[in-house]
Amino acid sequence: MYKEGDEVQDDCGSREEWTLLFWTSLAVIVPVIITLWCSAQRSKRKTHMKDFFRKSKHGWHYTDLFNKPTYCCVCSQHILQGAFCDCCGVCADEQCLRRADRSLTCKEIMAPSSPGGAMEHRWVRGNVPLASYCAVCKQQCGTQPKLCDFRCVWCQATVHDDCMDSLPDADQCDLGEFHSLIIPPHYLYRVNKLRRRHPDEYSKLASSCGSGWTPVLVLANTRSGNNMGEVLLGEFRTLLNPVQVFDLSELTPSKALQLCTLLPPGSVRVLVCGGDGTVGWVLDAIDTMKLKGQDQFMPRVTILPLGTGNDLSNTLGWGAGYAGEIPVEQVLRNVLDAEVVKMDRWKVQVASKGLYFRKPKVLSMNNYFSVGPDALMALSFHTHREKTPSFFSSRIINKAVYFLYGTKDCLVQECKDLDKKIELELDGERVALPSLEGIIVCNIGYWGGGCRLWEGMGDEPCPPTRLDDGLLEVVGVFGSFHCAQIQVKLANPVRLGQAHTVRLVLKSSKMPMQVDGEPWAQGPCTITITHKTQALMLYHSSEQTDDDDDESSASETESPTPHDSPRPAGPASARA
Repeated sequence: MYKEGDEVQDDCGSREEWTLLFWTSLAVIVPVIITLWCSAQRSKRKTHMKDFFRKSKHGWHYTDLFNKPTYCCVCSQHILQGAFCDCCGVCADEQCLRRADRSLTCKEIMAPSSPGGAMEHRWVRGNVPLASYCAVCKQQCGTQPKLCDFRCVWCQATVHDDCMDSLPDADQCDLGEFHSLIIPPHYLYRVNKLRRRHPDEYSKLASSCGSGWTPVLVLANTRSGNNMGEVLLGEFRTLLNPVQVFDLSELTPSKALQLCTLLPPGSVRVLVCGGDGTVGWVLDAIDTMKLKGQDQFMPRVTILPLGTGNDLSNTLGWGAGYAGEIPVEQVLRNVLDAEVVKMDRWKVQVASKGLYFRKPKVLSMNNYFSVGPDALMALSFHTHREKTPSFFSSRIINKAVYFLYGTKDCLVQECKDLDKKIELELDGERVALPSLEGIIVCNIGYWGGGCRLWEGMGDEPCPPTRLDDGLLEVVGVFGSFHCAQIQVKLANPVRLGQAHTVRLVLKSSKMPMQVDGEPWAQGPCTITITHKTQALMLYHSSEQTDDDDDESSASETESPTPHDSPRPAGPASARA
């Protein structure tokens, strides 16, 4: 009797265990299946969307998180999930997207002007920028929680729904504040109709764009530094003609700069959004234009610093890094006010020892060449970034990694006894080297992410430096710790001299080297650095206080020589 009861209890317990196991398995497996199904559907939808966006004339970007209340331009409902066009500003939810693509036209990059020769407004309803004011009544627009009011995609003027009828019929679009930087659609339309494409014809057509027309081309590297390139591309497409804005991950600078050959000679400015490496890439493409006989179309280059070091940008007054602290409108205003300066560019020729029948490696240099601890840090950083590029997506992380490699080298000292392995010649004269670990050859004032290397602590007199003097500054460092001391102004570098030509002979072993942040490991070789050409850059002088003005006027009275000026420009500087 007891046995029968025990068996019944065992059966009930076993049944409960199996029931518990079943529901536990179900609780684990069902969410996994649902997650996988949702992931597959999301991937499928993403593929369809990508194909749809590729064929569309709009610059659609899908998002489920808008930075302000946004309303669909088709159904007028609040958008939870949808897309926006970064060229014309049209917004649509997912259900209305295809209808919006068919019925709402985007900015036309090329179109004829109206019969009177003027350009008409191109209005888009709703989602006007915050703090925008009506062109008729001067009251704030976009204050109602619905799709309301209009914005011109070219001049960015905004008008209330009720004020649209009060807008004068003769009111034409003047392209707004940045009319001197925008390539109007009617200009490209007329260029396309020209039978004879000649610079003189372009200059005649430019007269219809107003006096002082200096169009800007924006070249952005979306992989630079803190990955702001994608956002900046959209903001510049909104303000300018989309044909002026290029993504360097899709089009090389050489191809992008061919637009310069359709614009009046000497009028074009190029805004490079990226790091020093991106700037060098663009300057090499401009040198290629020279080889093609397109010298007259060469643009002036300015920088929006998105990289890690940004030393060239710092030297030219554009700052040590951009993180969205000022709006792109202010960036364009700064480009308008910038001055043209000349900058020396150098040729670095690396001839490996024993490889007499192989052509020497030839590189272009804008910032600096170095051999030693800073090149070793750059090489270690570059090697790890190639393996895991997604990890190095922040300027702060990049600088932290540099710091770790520098700390490691302070302990290991992989570049010690460099003076015994290398010979240095400045303008053909041999220079006796102290016990060094690194040699740095500078063309610009800044080095190592914002340090004025040649000046050091500033407590010792040193020859002045300029961007266009045809001279290189050569310094030595005792190691990574010495580099860190120089960066915080606790030590001076070993100033080895200035020269028009620098020659280094690496006699033995393999050493890390870099040119403008591009590192490599090099065996015995001869490095020769000679002048290559000069590039036309744009220099931004920041606003000064009254005290600064008084000090600068006093210093000019004391020493009027152009060589003593702290500015990188020579006396040939001119307003752009």
